[in-house]
Amino acid sequence: MLLRRRNRRMKFVILRRDEKMTVQVFLILLTVCAAVTSLITEGLKKFLDSLCVEYAANILVLIVAVIVGCSATALYYVNYQVPFNALNSVYLALMGVANWIGAMVGYDKVRQAIGQIGQKSE
Repeated sequence: MLLRRRNRRMKFVILRRDEKMTVQVFLILLTVCAAVTSLITEGLKKFLDSLCVEYAANILVLIVAVIVGCSATALYYVNYQVPFNALNSVYLALMGVANWIGAMVGYDKVRQAIGQIGQKSE
């Protein structure tokens, strides 16, 4: 907020910044999301192991990464009043995918996950 003096009265003028998803913000969000994704994934793995549940780790990472990436980006949009237009919705989806790929750490893991998704659908 900014105070301006006009006609001997104090008025509050709310300055709205035109916030956008910049490359810098995208990379910061991606770094934070990657750290949160790895923590949540490890916690879920330990929980599922204690229940003796059989699961595919790559699919688990996919689900957690997309949820964390998209929700963190949506929280950023709400917090900084970024409009949910078509371009920002694409950025939201790309954050989920980028977070998943970043969480997989390596091409061989991504290839293995795509193969597992193909096997599950058959």
